[in-house]
Amino acid sequence: MLLRRIARPMFATWFISEGLDVVRHPAAHAADARGALAMLQRRVSVDVPVLSERQLTTAVQAHGVAIAAAGALLALGRAPRTAALALAVLTAPLIAVNLPDKTADGRDPLLRRARRERLVRALAFTGGAVLAGVDLEGRPGVAWRISQARSRHGHDSPAGD
Repeated sequence: MLLRRIARPMFATWFISEGLDVVRHPAAHAADARGALAMLQRRVSVDVPVLSERQLTTAVQAHGVAIAAAGALLALGRAPRTAALALAVLTAPLIAVNLPDKTADGRDPLLRRARRERLVRALAFTGGAVLAGVDLEGRPGVAWRISQARSRHGHDSPAGD
């Protein structure tokens, strides 16, 4: 459908742009990741592995490459459902990074507002990626096809009575 051919690339541009920004400018993203790891450790009392700055920067850049690549696949229409679901999984850490953190933001309303806006944006794009990932493009899903094949062959019950 023409709508999907236009909407998917438009939707994918944010992911591609974010991924490339992380690859080109990893320092700020690595600092955000470091802050999210510290917040996770404080809130959940879990031992978080200590990563060097180089290791954390490399991990953040690899994450950016994965987001940009999945976004490009979605934009090009190559394995769009798989690419969209991959984007949903890859965007989930951005939600954690942007959770409200009074320790990091203090009482600065501008920092708190910026974090909230990034959180809402990450939630929206993760939700959009999930929707794009489950879009069957008007074709029946695997479960329906299996059900129809069973009924055609006289296997009405899953146990094969």
